[in-house]
Amino acid sequence: MRLIVRNSEAVNFFHIVERCLIAVIGQGSLVHLVLFDIDGTLVESYDFDTECFQAAIKDVLGVTIGPDWSRYRHVTDSGILAEVIDSLGLESDSESITADVKEQFISRVADYISCHSISPIPGAYELLSQLVARKNVAVAFATGGWSESAKMKLGSAGITFSAIPLASSSDHYSRTEIMRLAERRAGKSHYDSMTYFGDGPWDEKASKALGYNFVSVGDRITSPKSIRDFTEVDVVLRYIGL
Repeated sequence: MRLIVRNSEAVNFFHIVERCLIAVIGQGSLVHLVLFDIDGTLVESYDFDTECFQAAIKDVLGVTIGPDWSRYRHVTDSGILAEVIDSLGLESDSESITADVKEQFISRVADYISCHSISPIPGAYELLSQLVARKNVAVAFATGGWSESAKMKLGSAGITFSAIPLASSSDHYSRTEIMRLAERRAGKSHYDSMTYFGDGPWDEKASKALGYNFVSVGDRITSPKSIRDFTEVDVVLRYIGL
């Protein structure tokens, strides 16, 4: 029995195959950048991170701060601390104070992690696994925390992706600059879309300033695009543009 295929049918068939291959290997697709905050976005660490940061500043400077971070110009570890130091008139000792507070903070975070089970936001690991496997997606972490504590929290929650670059408050005090650095470290020459997942109003503000598509995670804030957690995979991918 001979199979006869008309030219038009053959052309349609090969077009279908081509589209399937593009979907699988990502060639010829739009390039999407996806950045993630960490505390409260990927890891259930917002509350204890806040407590450790407040305690570290109390340990070193003897003052109580926060937890209304929105009153600070730069809502990052280094940005908030710099503002506190300035308000106390201690700018001349800024470098040594920052080092002492950072040391106390990291120690407190390590102590907390050693005594508690740290959970990822549901679906976070699975989503990241899916995204890093795509050729047309670049992923990076952009956090307002210091890099040492950020890596500790990710690792304790089982989010271990050594290939995903990280930009943090150790790099810059400004969240927008942290995001710009994460964008460069993600490794692509251009992006057709840029999305940031975060859980705070400062995340949304920075995304707006940079022209990013912002998606809020959890219920701490409301935004036009929001998800409960990363188990809403179809919604997440649609927001990214995949």
